Amino acid sequence: MQMDSPKSHQNVVVMRHGDRADSFEPMWVSTAARPWDPHLVEGGLVRAFCTGRKLRTQLGFPIHRVFVSPFLRCIQTASEVVSALCAVDDDPNALSSKDVVSIDSTSVKVSVEYGLCEMLNRQAIKLDIAPKDGDFGFNITELEALLPSGTVDHSVTRVYEEMPQWEETVSSTRSRYEQIIKALADKYPSENLLLVTHGEAVGVAVSAFLKDVIVHEVAYCAYTELRRPILSENGSFTAGEFDILSNPGQTGISYIPTTPTPTPTDNGPVADDV
Repeated sequence: MQMDSPKSHQNVVVMRHGDRADSFEPMWVSTAARPWDPHLVEGGLVRAFCTGRKLRTQLGFPIHRVFVSPFLRCIQTASEVVSALCAVDDDPNALSSKDVVSIDSTSVKVSVEYGLCEMLNRQAIKLDIAPKDGDFGFNITELEALLPSGTVDHSVTRVYEEMPQWEETVSSTRSRYEQIIKALADKYPSENLLLVTHGEAVGVAVSAFLKDVIVHEVAYCAYTELRRPILSENGSFTAGEFDILSNPGQTGISYIPTTPTPTPTDNGPVADDV
């Protein structure tokens, strides 16, 4: 997307992956070669594809570039979403990428970004299933092969050239998520982005830009829309602050204010400690 005026807007959608296998198949972990990296169940693939179609038809702006966490559930989610975004003939009865006859691989470009990965700590990955040496063993070439043909942009340099270190704190992970959202947006200020990541990152995308709220639930394939003004001048740009466009409650995210809203009465507002 080329800006056609000095002032424009950039949109960034931050989305959680689909339904992961270990949430529906408890015994899967006991036999899995990579128990820390579950795949999507069939329902998760369908949910991801249908969410991709929803993004295509309801956002009101095109997605130009997708960045995705290297975890398999995110790669599979991105693959389904991109297939829906790029489908040449939008069949309303299609439920997954298997139902897509052809795609326009030039309309969306995809890249794997380590900075969008899961929280690398025991709060997110149980200690008994995490790799003992801290090496999560992602083969980027194999992961890229799972994405729709022709959509991978091999020219992109990752913001995080390596995976974060095990065992990062929750606070440092949240800072990482906020930083990577801003860094990717700054790197491509003239494009609308979709970031396919994990629940905690989606929560940060709300709490970091919608102050004084606590996110307490992020459903599978939930997403939030961020928008900021971009002023382009003499080959450089100045970006404003992100605003949240979507009503999170309508896109699978639930949150509460960090401070109670006083309830007015005839005698004035109710005190917080009453």
